[in-house]
Amino acid sequence: MKIWTSEHTFQHPWETVTQAAWRKYPNPMNPAVEAIDIVDRKVSNGVLQTHRLISSQWGLPGWASRLLGADKTCYASEHSEVNPQKKVMTLLTKNLTFCNEVSVVEKLTYSPHPSKVDCTLLKQEAVVTIKNVPLSSYIEDYLTGIISSNANKGRQAMEWVIGKINNEVQELTQKTVKGMDEFTVTAKKGISVVEDLTTSAKKGMNEFNHFAEESLPNLHFEK
Repeated sequence: MKIWTSEHTFQHPWETVTQAAWRKYPNPMNPAVEAIDIVDRKVSNGVLQTHRLISSQWGLPGWASRLLGADKTCYASEHSEVNPQKKVMTLLTKNLTFCNEVSVVEKLTYSPHPSKVDCTLLKQEAVVTIKNVPLSSYIEDYLTGIISSNANKGRQAMEWVIGKINNEVQELTQKTVKGMDEFTVTAKKGISVVEDLTTSAKKGMNEFNHFAEESLPNLHFEK
């Protein structure tokens, strides 16, 4: 059995990082992940609980494929919880493919950094166990190395997704400002038209009153 642990600090608030975690795949940094399907999702006591099925390519070398069996697409089950009150997001993933020979259990925890404002601390832990297969220790070391490499790619992917989110927010803000500006211009034009109509109406009334004042004294009514 091999245990791998790691910590990483994102220079972004917890809300932004957890949003990026949901949108992490697909990404160009780790194309091995082919698909993610939601099996179940519910809210219990204010906690969002989600079960997802992850399809990916392990990219095993030939000797490992011969020992374990060559499955082209590998599957894993992921259970996650998001507690918005405590600001904690946990993801627990376990492989389904090769589960009789290989057990890979990975846990990720996202929480606000205890000492850095607007930063998020990611804690990762993976436990790799090989059963009933020759060279088990060697395979455990190999898989642990893959997990470490994928963790680095995953952090890069998170930054990539966060960049996309920030761009989307900026574009939405620009569209909102543009829309408000257009609304303001249209409203000003409408007000100007109303003011012109009001001015014309007042002018017409003044002219009518002036005409009436001049004309009425000169009118003679027959008895």
